[in-house]
Amino acid sequence: ENTEPVEKASYADGETVKVNCITGYTGLYRLNCEKGEWKKSIERPCDTPNGDFKLKEGTEFVFGVTVEYTCKKGYEMTSRINHRTCRAQGWDNAVPVCEVVKCPAIRTDGEVTASGNTEEGRYGDVIHFECVSSDKMIDGHNDIRCEETGKWSDAVPKCKETKCVAKLTENMRSDEHPGSEVSVRPGQTISFSCVGSGSTLQGQKKISCQSNGEWSNPFPKCTGKVTACGPPPDVNFADTIEFKKDEYNTGERVEYSCFNKYTLDLRQSFSKYLTCEQGEWRGNIRCLKPCTVTVEEMDRRGIELAHVNRQKMFAPHDDYISFVCKRGKVSVGSALRQQCNDGVMALPECVRQ
Repeated sequence: ENTEPVEKASYADGETVKVNCITGYTGLYRLNCEKGEWKKSIERPCDTPNGDFKLKEGTEFVFGVTVEYTCKKGYEMTSRINHRTCRAQGWDNAVPVCEVVKCPAIRTDGEVTASGNTEEGRYGDVIHFECVSSDKMIDGHNDIRCEETGKWSDAVPKCKETKCVAKLTENMRSDEHPGSEVSVRPGQTISFSCVGSGSTLQGQKKISCQSNGEWSNPFPKCTGKVTACGPPPDVNFADTIEFKKDEYNTGERVEYSCFNKYTLDLRQSFSKYLTCEQGEWRGNIRCLKPCTVTVEEMDRRGIELAHVNRQKMFAPHDDYISFVCKRGKVSVGSALRQQCNDGVMALPECVRQ
């Protein structure tokens, strides 16, 4: 009733005919021929936004079939029941609901600012981070994304001091920064030179550290023959902490340790290393001598140790020794507390009153 005519007068078992309603009417659009009778097909179940469904069994929507719903990537099902079955009265259960996955709120310290949906991140949302201070840079990822698991792709970053860092090749040195690694702040410029007469600098001789922690130009290179070094030299009052080898490559360094009671000079121009550079050992190592005080010297000056009673005493560089005058004597000249300076100590003197 209220349908358009069908194409054929008769149909074989199993055939399906589409029935179109006349203008102004809606209804079922398909009939199945089964054992001489027409069986009504059923309407498809309703779609769910951000989800899909499929038949659990079979390929046709017929009475008694069950469809199962799943959510698309980045969405999770909030309904307790994820399936619907075709009953005599129609599809049972409500259409399942798929809601977007959410990530925890973003919390930063006072040094980092975050832009984006920081309070209720949704799947696919991106949070961008920047440092409040122009002297600092993000230590981590500038951008993180809310993933389908409900977690952010990376941790909230911190801010660190902006620095440009690089390792020098074995036949190159920085004129301002000794060692094999360079670390400078934005605005600083470093210059390079090649080690050994056989090496040639290719590239910019000077490069600067930029505000974003990147170098202004690519690092130059030194090309040419690399010459090895022989065993490291002897250093006064010091020895290498490892057994010496017969040969060292350019860039290799050797660590020294001062003898007992000697003190390593750690001022800027000194180090505890010597470095092989194109066949030459470079570096400055200095061990500062201790001071020795004997009973004979103290007797000649009318003094004795303030706190201990020893026949001989050693004081490392920079250490102090306190003296007192012997009974019946008074101090003249130097103070009774003196400091050792690379093996030299100005002993005080006490005389009779």
